[in-house]
Amino acid sequence: MIRNIIAFQIVFFLSASLCAAQDFVRATDIIGGPSRSPGSGRVDIIQDPGVDSLLSRYILYKKVNGTDGHRIQIYASSSRNAREESAKVRAEFISRFPDIPSYSKFDPPGYYKIRVGDYRTKTEATKFLIAVRRVYRDAYLVPDIINYQDPNKK
Repeated sequence: MIRNIIAFQIVFFLSASLCAAQDFVRATDIIGGPSRSPGSGRVDIIQDPGVDSLLSRYILYKKVNGTDGHRIQIYASSSRNAREESAKVRAEFISRFPDIPSYSKFDPPGYYKIRVGDYRTKTEATKFLIAVRRVYRDAYLVPDIINYQDPNKK
């Protein structure tokens, strides 16, 4: 009986510490705090605390699973040596555009693809597509699940 109580307490405290380690986002953090400039107004947000909890869960989910966006596809082939060619194309791309992330992807039944960038909007992706097309003439935009980018870290 005492072992069960001690085991329960250990599990409870471990789960509580894991939950506390996650970032908690409040709606006021997203909207912005009070402005100190003259003539600015004041906004009071009155809402259920569950909204902040759901917002934090949504942001954590997007960090783990990615979000909808666009990438630029620079290579796709299903030839016999497509795997080696895709590795060469990706290495060449990394040397020419070191700031843009690149991703190698395999789609059955045998397509090897190289997609680059993590763009949230089509407009943002189009700006980089113009620069990439100077080197890779057949590059085009594709909708994809992209890695989450924190908009506050730009």
